[in-house]
Amino acid sequence: MHQGKLIVLSAPSGSGKTTLVRYLLNCEELNLGFSISAASREPRAGEIHGTDYYFLSLREFKDKIKADEFLEWEEVYRDNFYGTLKTEVQRLWDNGKHVIFDIDVVGGLDIKRIYPERTLAIFVKPPSIDELKIRLKKRKTESEDKINMRVAKASTELATAPQFDAIVTNDDLEKAKQEVYQLVKKFLDTSSSAT
Repeated sequence: MHQGKLIVLSAPSGSGKTTLVRYLLNCEELNLGFSISAASREPRAGEIHGTDYYFLSLREFKDKIKADEFLEWEEVYRDNFYGTLKTEVQRLWDNGKHVIFDIDVVGGLDIKRIYPERTLAIFVKPPSIDELKIRLKKRKTESEDKINMRVAKASTELATAPQFDAIVTNDDLEKAKQEVYQLVKKFLDTSSSAT
C-alpha cells in the first residue's frame, strides 16, 4: 500500500490558507491531492458536495464518528462538525498522491500527532487580528455575529502557532506563496527517499 506524505495548512479563518492550498495544488511537480473534508453544515452558495466538502447531516456525521471512520474530527462550533475521513486520505494515497489539507488548527495538530514523521504542518498567520476582521467582512458570506465569533476564536488559534513545523505570515500573498512552496518542496524532496 502506497503511503505518501501529508501537508497540513492550518490557520484562523480569513488568513488566506485556502488561497495558498489552491496555489500549491496547481504546482504539478509537487504531486498533491486535496483532502476533501466532511462537514455537518449546509453548503454555502457555490459549494459542491464531493468537491468543496462532503456535506453530511448531523446524524450521518455522528454515526461516522461512532464507526471510527475519521482520521480527525472536531465540533468547531455547536453542532457544526468538520473532519477528515480515513477513506479520503487512502483514496489520494491509492492515486499515488501526497495529501494536502486545508483544515483548522486542532485537526492539523491531530494529523501531525498521528503521522509525526510523514506530516509537514504549516501555520498560516494573518498580519493582525484587525486585518483578519477586514478580510472576513470583505467575503460578505457571514453575519457580523459569525465574524465576531471567528475573530474571537482566532486569538486562541494563534496561540497554537508554535506547535506547528513552520509559520508563514500572509501579509504579502506572493511572498507567502513562495514560502509555502519552498517548505513543501524541501519536505517532499528530503523525505521522499524514506518512503
